[in-house]
Amino acid sequence: MSKRQASEALDELLDRDSPASKRSRIDDYNKSLTPTSAYENGAESRGEHQENGTARSSGEDDGFSDEDEMEEKVPIRQSAPTEGYGDLYLDTIDRNVLDFDFEKLCSISLSNINVYACLVCGKYFQGRGPKSHAYYHALDENHHVFINMGTQKVYVLPEGYEVKSKSLDDIKYVSDPRYTRQEVMEFDRRPRIAMTLAGKEYAPGFVGMNNIKENDYLNVIVQSLSHASPLRNYFLLEDFNSAPELVKRTSILFRKIWNPRAFKSHVSPHELLQEISLRSNKRFTLTAQSDPVEFLSWFLNHLHLGLGGSKTKPGSSMIQRVFQGKLKVESQAITAKADASDRLRFEEAAEVKVDINRFLLLTLDLPAAPLFQDVLESNIIPQVPLTTILSKYNGVTAQELNAQRKRYRLVHPLPPFLVFHVKRFSKNKFVSERNPTIVTFDPQNLDLSPYVEPDPAQHPPGEPIIYDLVANVVHEAVRAKDDVADSGEERKTWKVQLLNKASDEWVVAQDLFVDKIRSELLYLGETYLQVWERRRRPPGKGKGKA
Repeated sequence: MSKRQASEALDELLDRDSPASKRSRIDDYNKSLTPTSAYENGAESRGEHQENGTARSSGEDDGFSDEDEMEEKVPIRQSAPTEGYGDLYLDTIDRNVLDFDFEKLCSISLSNINVYACLVCGKYFQGRGPKSHAYYHALDENHHVFINMGTQKVYVLPEGYEVKSKSLDDIKYVSDPRYTRQEVMEFDRRPRIAMTLAGKEYAPGFVGMNNIKENDYLNVIVQSLSHASPLRNYFLLEDFNSAPELVKRTSILFRKIWNPRAFKSHVSPHELLQEISLRSNKRFTLTAQSDPVEFLSWFLNHLHLGLGGSKTKPGSSMIQRVFQGKLKVESQAITAKADASDRLRFEEAAEVKVDINRFLLLTLDLPAAPLFQDVLESNIIPQVPLTTILSKYNGVTAQELNAQRKRYRLVHPLPPFLVFHVKRFSKNKFVSERNPTIVTFDPQNLDLSPYVEPDPAQHPPGEPIIYDLVANVVHEAVRAKDDVADSGEERKTWKVQLLNKASDEWVVAQDLFVDKIRSELLYLGETYLQVWERRRRPPGKGKGKA
């Protein structure tokens, strides 16, 4: 039917009968028209008609009300990708911006529940439902690939289906590294060199740690503990999903330090630091520097309790099985009496009290630094051998403290790892003092048998007890550039020297800086904390002297 013929037929209908009958016949006529003819006669899809030049809405007298309108339907989400489109959006993933070291908090709501990471920009968002922050981020920014930080499952939003592509396995591994027992055993046997995304070489286990502001005191402690082999293996292999948050985050950080497939050659302790700050009531934070030994003592005790350790039963957690030893303490009271000439005379009480105490670290006292230089100026930086300050524990040397004379001696069995704290800092009523004395030592073949109480049942008499150094925390005093000489306070910085057992080389790590160092130069710094490992090989068959 042509346009002119359709117009004539419509005019004929309008001339018949009453307006009501005209209206009904017009409706019947429009229904009989094809879509093209209806459009040509002005009948649009929304139901508006043209009559006598006046626009009339179909809702005025067509019998429909608002209640009859269709309700808005919730969009149906896909449970699987459309056939042939399984890799859709995966090319938008940017691995260079991904950083899973920071605390898993939604960047909008700051919630730590059901957190997803956007694999395009690296930001964290909560949820993936139609009203979630991740859903809106996908619509607003056109970022479509997200990973659940708890389950490690990857989803495409807003469609909502899971992606099971093998190409995402490297991202899942970086987010939550997992190891087999064989892989862990190989860490100390075979040297390994890995590559970052940028092509930079690094050795797993010897990576830098980000100093966010003033948390280098924590970095050196975590680095040292991560090289105590039994403790490291325990945190790398065990499942801590149901453990306290402090234990869980320590395990995650240890696993990332030893990651052989990392995207970058450093890690950040931010996630662990946030939990430590919370548990310590902000005693240890990332914005204020603390003492590494104070932090180590707090950290070991809270890890012990978090691992189910007992406050009374020794050896009830991995922490105590690795570091805890026994110490024999002999104490004698010192009394003062007046003699016949009314002179004050000190006498020793006849009774000697003997106690067996348990320890996680041993404190070594430095000799007092000379106040003045000698004529040849040879005592500018005094030195003392490690064996000299260890004589505190030979059972003969006595120390006077709180009107008591005390003697100390180690007791069998010695722990697998010994931690020495070289006491450098002291406080009086006016200032805090630092003793700059250098402690000289050989990093291998330290014989502790002279400092151990003889016990034929535990150890054959005369047989050496050899320990080798695995970590050495060094203090450095740094003066700000705007300070005038001999004025202002010195700023403390910390670095750690670590033994790479696989290559028998030493590495120094200071925040993000990691480099090799010769074993002959280890003692040149101000040693503050040392971790020694007991040698399990027969005497005479251990490592040679460095």
